[in-house]
Amino acid sequence: MNSYVENEVGADFGFDIKEIMDAVMEEVLEEEGCPFEAQVNLLITDDEGIREFNRRLRNVDSPTDVLSFPMIAFEKEADFSIVEEEEAEYFDPDSGELLLGDIIISADRVREQAVKYGHSERRELAFLAAHSMFHLCGYDHMTEEEAKVMEQKQENTLTVLGITREHG
Repeated sequence: MNSYVENEVGADFGFDIKEIMDAVMEEVLEEEGCPFEAQVNLLITDDEGIREFNRRLRNVDSPTDVLSFPMIAFEKEADFSIVEEEEAEYFDPDSGELLLGDIIISADRVREQAVKYGHSERRELAFLAAHSMFHLCGYDHMTEEEAKVMEQKQENTLTVLGITREHG
């Protein structure tokens, strides 16, 4: 599993962003039974940067905490068999890794939401990374039922990693 992290705003949280992203990515993909080595691109920006992406790509002119851009159009959540039929489309020709997609996180929101929810910035970044990883695996939260499934999966991931509200 491999994440490529670009920190365009030089955000310093006092922990290794790539290390957290890789741990979350590995745990989510293990939970979801991904049979492939995979890669994800993570961009750390600020509120203004994520607002611009949100405006340009989603027609929403406001900042948000995280944006996810899946590369795979899953028919069923985490059914990785879909990629085997279109191997050239879904795998990096150089590394052979499955291209899951891109994640953009606002460093400003990581800091604000950590304070708001009373936990560490490490825990907030890990939560947003887990949330996005499940989106990249085909999950969504458009209905109450979908939201419950995603919330449970996110909490399980963070618990397994020991990144809880108390110990994050």
